[in-house]
Amino acid sequence: MNNLSVSKLPRRIEGLSELAYNLWWSWHIEARQLFRALDTPLWKATGHNPVKMLQQIASHRLVAASQDPLFLKKYDSVMSEFKDMMSGGDTWFNTKYPHLAQHTIAYFSLEFAIHNSLPLYAGGLGVLAGDYCKESSDLGLPMVAVGFMYPQGYFHQHISADGWQKEVYEQLNFSEAPISPVLTAEGQPMIVEVPLDMRSVRVTIWQANVGRVKLYLLDTDVEGNSPSERKLSARLYAGDQDIRLQQQIIIGIGGVRVLRALGIEPVIWHANEGYNAFMTLERIRELVVKGLSFSEAAEKVRATTVFTIHTLVLGVNDTFSSDLIEKYFHRYWGSLRLDKDTFLELGKRGSDNSAFNMTALGLRMADYRNGVSQLHAGLCRRTCNSIWPDTEEKEVPISSVTNGVHVPTWVAPQAASLYEEYLSHDWLKRRDVPTLWEKVPDIPNEKIWAMRQWLKHKLISSVKERARKRWAEDHVAPEQALAMGALLDMEVLTIAFCRRFTAYKRASLILNDVCRLKQLLRSEFRPVQIIFAGKAHPDDESGKLLIQEVYNAAKNPEFGGRIAFVEDYDMHMARYLVHGADVWLNTPRPLHEASGTSGQKAALNGVLHLSVLDGWWCEGYNGKNGWAIHSDSEMSDSADQDRADAEELYRLLEDKVIPLYYDRDINGVPHGWIQVIKESIRSNAPLFSAQRMAKEYTEQMYVPAAQASQAIQTEASQ
Repeated sequence: MNNLSVSKLPRRIEGLSELAYNLWWSWHIEARQLFRALDTPLWKATGHNPVKMLQQIASHRLVAASQDPLFLKKYDSVMSEFKDMMSGGDTWFNTKYPHLAQHTIAYFSLEFAIHNSLPLYAGGLGVLAGDYCKESSDLGLPMVAVGFMYPQGYFHQHISADGWQKEVYEQLNFSEAPISPVLTAEGQPMIVEVPLDMRSVRVTIWQANVGRVKLYLLDTDVEGNSPSERKLSARLYAGDQDIRLQQQIIIGIGGVRVLRALGIEPVIWHANEGYNAFMTLERIRELVVKGLSFSEAAEKVRATTVFTIHTLVLGVNDTFSSDLIEKYFHRYWGSLRLDKDTFLELGKRGSDNSAFNMTALGLRMADYRNGVSQLHAGLCRRTCNSIWPDTEEKEVPISSVTNGVHVPTWVAPQAASLYEEYLSHDWLKRRDVPTLWEKVPDIPNEKIWAMRQWLKHKLISSVKERARKRWAEDHVAPEQALAMGALLDMEVLTIAFCRRFTAYKRASLILNDVCRLKQLLRSEFRPVQIIFAGKAHPDDESGKLLIQEVYNAAKNPEFGGRIAFVEDYDMHMARYLVHGADVWLNTPRPLHEASGTSGQKAALNGVLHLSVLDGWWCEGYNGKNGWAIHSDSEMSDSADQDRADAEELYRLLEDKVIPLYYDRDINGVPHGWIQVIKESIRSNAPLFSAQRMAKEYTEQMYVPAAQASQAIQTEASQ
């Protein structure tokens, strides 16, 4: 199944080939260290991609490793753990629900962020999906995942001298990625056909192994497709509404057909956001073909469907004109035994008959629906009330499962070592247990501070190295290198704002009062520095203008080199930032942040949160574990709201955050600051782990859906 030449590997360590093609290594420190030990410079040069590394490594290094007792001891240990994982074993799911072990869960998402070597993500939605696959593997959930294989992925970001974002697309070298083609019994690429308008598009399949979870990736770059069809899966979130609709038909309808072609019969179907909602219609069509009416088929499909909403409103991004829907579905709705008007009703929002909304479709076609935080679910019940017009808002059937993060992926090795020493040797297995984290106060302040300083050093060094490379290799102007962080200082309180750049996230809120900000940044005894990072969608002009505003501030010598904009924010740089910043800043317009997970990752590593009380922070903030901007969501004028929120942000920095950080003992240790760190870790780490999240999905949705499926099967057999 893989492209590595096993013959190149000495027999004693030939298991490295299988290991390289399972992304399990990406969240296991010992496995990463194993590859790193083969050739550290090459490991870095290949972007921590073991497939690419093993293709390029000199044979003599492999021979030497196969004869090195220390390497072989580590190799045997890692391979033993890997094989134990792959064999199944006593996982949480198998132990608690042994009768459901064969009930496959199909998880659909338009993007997945597993590792940089497989760039199939743009931001938070993909990171959440990737974390969920990893956690599902850890817990033993019988899951398969379905997504797109984007040969060009999402773009790389360069900032021009005038601060404008430039999108650079790179073609993925499939032979260097941890993926394998799915082949037929005859050894040919498996092809599935998906109806689009009056034609069918051919789709081939790639497989990525994420621990126990198989991730199937759809690709339209297939011989026999037209040039435009071959480009349908080329890029993530690229193209106009017509292309986006075609992509959603392929992932939804095509995804179901792919699983059928693979012989996989899921019992539970989980759509991560409305982009995947057409998969419910394809499953209904299958039942209608077998003789059921649409309503009978829809009832059975709903009973086994989970739908997670990430949007805050039934917005325009997942809405298509009725004319566009008719273009691609005028033949399809007949196979559902529906007419045009009845079909369009499935995606109707309120009284609007001119648009087809994918979130509305997903909500109508699932019995299990959830928002991604308690606050978000409440807002969804309000904004989606029109789908259940006769139901009181509080009774609208949308529950909440607050997002969490995959701890092994995002915890710094230095933090993990402290937790192993002071919490428990098996703390990772029990990471969602609150009582485990009650031991955090026992960690000596000096050790917490040493860990935080080391991680900060790594962050500042990595940012400076990026700036140096851009200056030395790409010959950017010196002022650009300075804007990229060349003047950052290890000793200075470091605030990070790392988000997608779009208007509602208000990246420039802290720039609201330039004079006041200058005083904070250029203080002689208690200075502050700010690191910005993030991309704007290629079509989001307002987001690009925000980047330009921040970048120009970073270039402005009046700010003393205390503002930096880090280009090309990705998973690799995200780790440095969530590990090494002092404060994680989050300033969305109130009631616009569905959940947010970057702050959860930061909190896990002792980075303190300063945020508007929105998304997850409404559940996480307890008054002692960070700081909250108490924004008035009822303000009608956004400019007034921005001024009020900026004023409270400055006040918190001046009166609370900065004094606490610089209040040190004779050895330079800020004990008050560390007490807040300990409380942040203690209170947030267990509650906002993906382990807790995956268990909630299982207990609240998957188990009832599996029971409903069994009831349907029993009824059908009678």
